[in-house]
Amino acid sequence: MNSINSISQQILSKLPLYRLKDLIKAVRACKTAAEERAVIQKESANIRTAFKNENNDTRHANVAKLLYIHMLGYPAHFGQMECLKLVASPKYADKRLGYLGIMLLIDEKTEVLTLVTNSLKNDLNHSNMYIVGLALCTLGNISSSEMARDLCAEVEKLLGSSNTYIRKKAALCALRIIRRVPELHENFLSRSKSLLNDRSHGVLITGVTLVTEMCQQSPENIPVFRKAVPLLVRHLKNLATSGFSPEHDVTGVTDPFLQVKILRLLRLLAQSDQEASDAMNDILAQVATNTESAKNVGNSILYETVLAIMDIQSEAGLRVLAVNILGKFLSNRDNNIRYVALETLNKTVGIEAQAVQRHRTIILDCLRDGDISIRRRALELSFALINEGNVRVLTRELLSFLEVADTEFKQSMTTKISLAAERFSPNKRWHIDTMLRMLKLAGNHVREEVLAGFIRLVAQSSDMQQYTVQKLFAALKRDISQEGLVLAGVWIIGEYGDVLIEGGLFEDEDTQMEVTDSAVVGLLESILIGPYANQLTREYVLTALMKLSSRLSDGFCQEKIKDILTKHTISMEVEIQQRAVEYTNLFSFDTIRPAVLERMPVPEGRTIIEAGSSGPNSPVTGRATSKSGPSDQDLLLDLMGVGTASSGGAIEEPEVTSPTISSPTTSTAPPRNNADFLADLFGSTGSPTTTTPAPPSQPRAPSSSLLDLLGDNEPTAISHTSGLDSMAGLSSTLNTQDHPSSPSMATRPQQQSIPGYEAYNKNGLLIHLAPSRDRKNPAIINIQVLFNNSGSQGTISNLQFQAAVTKTQRLQMAAASNTTVVPAATEKQMMRVNNPQQTAVKLRLRISYALSTTGQTVDDMADYGPFPDNTF
Repeated sequence: MNSINSISQQILSKLPLYRLKDLIKAVRACKTAAEERAVIQKESANIRTAFKNENNDTRHANVAKLLYIHMLGYPAHFGQMECLKLVASPKYADKRLGYLGIMLLIDEKTEVLTLVTNSLKNDLNHSNMYIVGLALCTLGNISSSEMARDLCAEVEKLLGSSNTYIRKKAALCALRIIRRVPELHENFLSRSKSLLNDRSHGVLITGVTLVTEMCQQSPENIPVFRKAVPLLVRHLKNLATSGFSPEHDVTGVTDPFLQVKILRLLRLLAQSDQEASDAMNDILAQVATNTESAKNVGNSILYETVLAIMDIQSEAGLRVLAVNILGKFLSNRDNNIRYVALETLNKTVGIEAQAVQRHRTIILDCLRDGDISIRRRALELSFALINEGNVRVLTRELLSFLEVADTEFKQSMTTKISLAAERFSPNKRWHIDTMLRMLKLAGNHVREEVLAGFIRLVAQSSDMQQYTVQKLFAALKRDISQEGLVLAGVWIIGEYGDVLIEGGLFEDEDTQMEVTDSAVVGLLESILIGPYANQLTREYVLTALMKLSSRLSDGFCQEKIKDILTKHTISMEVEIQQRAVEYTNLFSFDTIRPAVLERMPVPEGRTIIEAGSSGPNSPVTGRATSKSGPSDQDLLLDLMGVGTASSGGAIEEPEVTSPTISSPTTSTAPPRNNADFLADLFGSTGSPTTTTPAPPSQPRAPSSSLLDLLGDNEPTAISHTSGLDSMAGLSSTLNTQDHPSSPSMATRPQQQSIPGYEAYNKNGLLIHLAPSRDRKNPAIINIQVLFNNSGSQGTISNLQFQAAVTKTQRLQMAAASNTTVVPAATEKQMMRVNNPQQTAVKLRLRISYALSTTGQTVDDMADYGPFPDNTF
């Protein structure tokens, strides 16, 4: 207490604190931050004054106090020159404090650092090994590129010193030098080889670190050091089999740090080399089986062993052993170890899928872990494990987890579950049941593409339509809060309402349900006026009701539907009002209403890109292409008012990491154009490719009815394309243009000019890009890709076209019209670029194709962009 009072009195009398110990006591005696600042400011002023007086006797103490002030976070840059003066002193104590001050107060960007070079050079050649050690420590901490070049020769010489203390520090200093100036690594090649044979553990670990860095920065050094693999294996074997060594023992393991370093270097040296891999197989197995895993020290060695086994060309049994080690990690109570195990298993599941499958149970248990990062990694791994044999079990577990999963997981999970069910489903009934349960559990988190896929599945499964529509009817009777379930159910009930009525009485979950016309209309009306209905739901319900008007025979229900539509003709929502008015007017044309409301054709297949893909080896994310911009199907859905563009504005973009490379998938059915769908819509049964326009003298009753529906009775208003006959003729024309390889194109001469901008011209293949800005969203650019074959190399087959965009943009691609381009023909493919920042569109193209004349397969790359300024 007396000492503190004396210090306080000394401060108040403005006397300097001559000792570091006194300054520390004074700072600790301060009760507030303001008092501390006052003490520091007064002492800093006293130190500045002492520096100006150039008092050599107090320089050491003042620099020591200044470093303490710097540690407290106060300015101390004014002491940099004093540190340089201490370094120039012949005393070891002064040099030690001076170098410490240089490392704390000076960094490689400080101009004063250039003044240190000469002092370092002198001290690196000093006879005292501790002074040499100080210089090496300083150089290893603050070396700049210029200083590294100037002192590289001295460090290289010290690597060959007979003193282990100096060799160890010189190796660390060399590590800093090659990180600053990578090309200087050649100066240390010969010396670093000798370090790997050193008996000292300290020198050996620094030497292994130096060699590892040299191999990582310059892969051409790997063959040079590969000859040291037997030596490193011998070192590792000695460490693994040696008895207790008190100098290097860490909780019963001999020098785990050195073992980890050696394993990391061996993994680097043995990559893509069978001989080196064979040389270390035995020692890796020995380390993996003999290392104790009860403590983190052993786990760190086992983890590095697993990484080494998976990276080199190891034996199959060794890889299984590595996976079993990771499985054992999953049983550890430490969340960090479990996280590391899951992360590594995600990377190795593509290499040893069967071995990972054995730990499926404990991986699924991790889905219920309290740590969200553990749950996330376990979820990714679970999806990666799905295959034909376990799809039922894993999907059931994932659906159970979906019910209690965090909200942020649900959208990604629903997409991945739908993809897995589509790829691995044992039968259509199981596929439909899985999708139905998913919609019941997380209907509010289902992406639009998933709903479209489910609707396509039902449309394609004619034998399961009654079963599906009954299940959806029962599900909607119980719960209308899940938007995805409501949208899918309303769409399918509207499309297959007659099938639902025909089924009559059915049983669902031990409950008998009877379906009548009034029950179906009542269900849709309850959804329409329910608390969960939004604009999109109302659009779907109105369209479904309109379709049911041609499928239900009950006259009362017909009037009920008409009343519901009439009420919405004055809706405040413009889209709802327009739709209701159009549908109401359609009741005046009973002759064409059934044809207009015919069933939709089976939708074309569209592939989904999942946002958080679990890796390239995942069976779920192996589908690499995204859906394209508005297809014919989308345009038809817009026409009928159940599409997404009319209600949502823009198609939802998938969350993909850019640059994105999309590969077109092969469509199993021939593409259908707008005219084909319109012909189906209006009841046309003739083939669009053979129908010819009717003569003008023939009556056009359907055409006049259609004109009345549209509110236009003047026949001249559509004189060029009036009537279904003209529409069929247009269909024939469009179909011929969309498929230039058809017989009608065989006699057509090659077009003289191809629209768009030329992006590729080799081997007779010409690729043109025809861009246009989307009318609904100016941030989206639609690009039509035109493939033309000049015929110089015969037919071009197996055409694969891929593209990538910059990070600020997103790319969607449709399937090409044909992967074979015959001479004098043109094939097409659509791309869609979402460019929210309006930056220049630059494309990197990858084109692969086969030439019929030579049988050669060409795999080529090309860059194009940006488009000319006046393009849009």
